[in-house]
Amino acid sequence: MSKPLKQIHLAAHFPGVNNTTVWSDPQAGSHIEFSSFAHLARTAERAKFDFLFLAEGLRLREQGGQIYDLDVVGRPDTFTVLAALAAVTDRLGLTGTINSTFNEPYEVARQFASLDHLSAGRAAWNVVTSWDAFTGENFRRGGFLPQGERYSRAQEFLATAHELFDSWQGDEILADQATGTFLRDAKAGSFVHTGQHFDIHGRFNVPRSPQGRPVIFQAGDSEEGREFAAAEADAIFSRHAQLDQGQAFYRDVKSRLAKYGRRADQLLILPAATFVLGDTDAQAEEAAKEVRRQQVSGATALKHLEFVWNRDLSAYDPEGPLPEIDPDVSADHISRGRAQVRMYRDPLATAREWRELAEANKWSIRDLVIETGNRQNFVGTPETVARTINEYVQADAADGFILVPHITPGGLDDFADQVVPLLQEQGVFRADYEGTTLRDHLGLAHPDAARDTRAAS
Repeated sequence: MSKPLKQIHLAAHFPGVNNTTVWSDPQAGSHIEFSSFAHLARTAERAKFDFLFLAEGLRLREQGGQIYDLDVVGRPDTFTVLAALAAVTDRLGLTGTINSTFNEPYEVARQFASLDHLSAGRAAWNVVTSWDAFTGENFRRGGFLPQGERYSRAQEFLATAHELFDSWQGDEILADQATGTFLRDAKAGSFVHTGQHFDIHGRFNVPRSPQGRPVIFQAGDSEEGREFAAAEADAIFSRHAQLDQGQAFYRDVKSRLAKYGRRADQLLILPAATFVLGDTDAQAEEAAKEVRRQQVSGATALKHLEFVWNRDLSAYDPEGPLPEIDPDVSADHISRGRAQVRMYRDPLATAREWRELAEANKWSIRDLVIETGNRQNFVGTPETVARTINEYVQADAADGFILVPHITPGGLDDFADQVVPLLQEQGVFRADYEGTTLRDHLGLAHPDAARDTRAAS
């Protein structure tokens, strides 16, 4: 007997803190004006996507002591944007990346509980840690946390936030106008938490929200990150969107769930994915090549090479050969605040490999960066892209994808109009929302369900 078809989960990522987007394209709009966020969110909701995803950077990245402005620089505060989007959407989930290293549980729990109320149960939290002291310089205790303790703090941060969410059971508000009695339970919101990172007690002032707790996302790919996700998260924002890599990641993370008493369907794996559509597969491939050249200008290519070389390469010709000089492997790095730097743990070995590739293929610096960088995950006609996405999900390379268009805010429009209907025809994507909350969309149980079951038994 063949297994039933999995239903695909789709989400939209509003880019802007990385080089996926081509902000210089004539079709691109603002990454700061609210109209851009609203356009992408409304397109995603029209296509019946599960949620909109916002990344966040807590400091402007620098290279050689100067602000790195080859990507989009800055964006409004995440909570402010999501709260505004709650007013112009009805069903779309609203997911925000909020750092657990430089915030406090009470403040973050209050903001997410408020967002969940304002959106009628559509809030989600992508829990991340911060890896560098450079970012921490914007905060009172910048850089104070050793790397080995980041996930320890994140785990306690999340556990503390859950205690705050759960300090209200949901039935405390009586609001009896005749007697003037507002609260049924005078101790509503009371909490006490004593731990390694947090020692707080008081009253949480936001009543229980529609989802009880926001949906929890996790985006780390390290061993600690995978374990944290298996223990705590509802979904993972993964970078493994290729078939083989996706299947390996999927097997690894799902296999960790049993020891935490969880089933495989209680954690969704949703890689970020890019796409380019065309009237024919060949036309789409040509368009994808042009997008990559837009994403990697000559100046961008040199900056990316500096991630490995850790030297000022501005005097080099991006259309010329790679530097003969070796990378500087000193501790201080020319690029600050960029996670990509951590990908190249052995710069000398990477430089040797890249020189061999460039020589064998007669690649310039720019060619090399284009060819070794991220490629679009799904390229082809709408039929090709819909078929490939479905094949990947049915083959357990993912439970769905978080789509990152290279044009903002209109880059999702063609996918919504041309690919989604094909997935719906295949019976693997919803024709309409069946529920009202993000937990409904993702097939996740309400956190109060287990408590209600225990109370009834």
